[in-house]
Amino acid sequence: MGEAFELLVRGGLLIDGTGAPARRADVGVRGGRVAAIGDDLGRDAERILDADGRVVAPGFVDIHTHYDAQIFWDRMLTVSPWHGVTSVVVGNCGFGIAPTRPDHRDLILRTLENVEGMSLEALRLGVGDDWPFESFPEFLDAIEQRGTAINVGALIGHTPLRLYVMGEEATEREATEAEIAEMRELVVEAMRAGAVGFATSKAPTHVGYEGRPVPSRLASLDEIAELAGALGESEHGVVQATIGRGFLTDQFAEIARENGKPFSWTALLGGAFGPEGHRGFLEQASKLQAEGVQVVPQVSARPLMFEFQWKAPFPFESMRLFQPVSAADFEGKKKIYADPEFRRRFRERDEPTGFGVRWDRTTIADCPGQPELAERCVDEVARERGVHPADLALDLGLESELEVRFRSAIANADEEIVGELLAHPAAMLGLSDAGAHASQLCDACFSTHLLGHWVREKGVLSLEEAVRLLTSRSADVFGLVDRGRVAEGMAADLVVFDPATVGCGPLERVHDQPGGADRLRSQAFGIDAVIVNGIVLRQDGQDQLDPQGPLPGRVLRGGQA
Repeated sequence: MGEAFELLVRGGLLIDGTGAPARRADVGVRGGRVAAIGDDLGRDAERILDADGRVVAPGFVDIHTHYDAQIFWDRMLTVSPWHGVTSVVVGNCGFGIAPTRPDHRDLILRTLENVEGMSLEALRLGVGDDWPFESFPEFLDAIEQRGTAINVGALIGHTPLRLYVMGEEATEREATEAEIAEMRELVVEAMRAGAVGFATSKAPTHVGYEGRPVPSRLASLDEIAELAGALGESEHGVVQATIGRGFLTDQFAEIARENGKPFSWTALLGGAFGPEGHRGFLEQASKLQAEGVQVVPQVSARPLMFEFQWKAPFPFESMRLFQPVSAADFEGKKKIYADPEFRRRFRERDEPTGFGVRWDRTTIADCPGQPELAERCVDEVARERGVHPADLALDLGLESELEVRFRSAIANADEEIVGELLAHPAAMLGLSDAGAHASQLCDACFSTHLLGHWVREKGVLSLEEAVRLLTSRSADVFGLVDRGRVAEGMAADLVVFDPATVGCGPLERVHDQPGGADRLRSQAFGIDAVIVNGIVLRQDGQDQLDPQGPLPGRVLRGGQA
């Protein structure tokens, strides 16, 4: 007999993440790695998990999160591990909190408040006054020193880069050649320190403090190409971007050809480009990938369901009409919403919102003072009252001191299209937005939803293919070289789940953020155990480690611990 295993997962149905057929196998773990895989590895182990009747899979990988700030007040990175996620990537869409000069800290937090739908008070309280970093390398060091429950890779974001180099002018103009050169050096520095790549955004929906566009939106395509080109000096790296006008597949392909790195973009959602518009993007991606150019659209397994209030009207903030709203304080917002001319223009809505908010698909989620309206359709109530639905929505806002909350499916609601996107070989899973839009949505449960809804209930994907999408597909595109597979010598990130019951619960609103700020979260079902680097993090729906004590997560510098 050889050396005893520290952990033995016995009797499970192994789905190794490669797409290979499931097989019955034991998995032995030693020193944080998979030490052996076999039919019967015995009982010689310090700890044994019985996986009979369960699937044993690699820990799930979420490449599109915004935990950059939350990581400083929540080392457990809830709720991702509840749903089997053992590795995340932060810094997506070019948003992050490093590098940040001390004088710019509040500007960065106010940007996140607006564009990522986070409570400013929670951000200020959670990150604190004395940030333990300024540069991007110091940011990675700070995460490492604090410790995390799961593994974290970080993209260096274009928005903090521009603010660092240009100050507030980053929200007003293009950069000079000298400023671009300085930013490029910071990207090189970040990549050497272990950034997994570079992220940016041109999305009109990304509106920052005072209604200003986020800094990356002011960048020229030449600037983006120059910064992304810095990845060519590194052996690793991925570019992640959010699309915008004039910043689509052709531009992504040019950058990917130039720097030789994968380019993953957000997001190819059902209905966002018309009834069949998604197919053109899939065809382009397939053609490019066949040529060896890795331009990979991110797709989502869930409807993009937003809850919003008029005090933070994110789905409408890309409209020119709403620029004064974004810049106004609380009383200023109320004054605008009461203005007859604003209302007339809002009723007519002669410009796109950036999100397809339709009143006939918008529900009154909660209406203080009028509980009888909860879960009723805006369009229906407006017809009963003989008013335009836009006026009804604004009236309810003013009557409730902007506390009324609406819920709208703004994309990805057509299940036939979503199924087509999920099954397409050119796409990858993304856009969970875990850690962002905390009071507006929660798609951190994308993994359990995929397994429960799209595998078990709909039969669109096999278990093996769904696990591959959740693991090796994401890990490979983002260069997480030691994750996403169960194989001897690989890091022992594992999930044990029951295929008959795995799924996620309905969204619930809790007030567990700094200062009592609210957020949405979803419980996981059917996840028996979550193992990170050989350590059992969760079992039977409960954390197994003290959140204040040593934690098993690692910073994935350059994609590896």
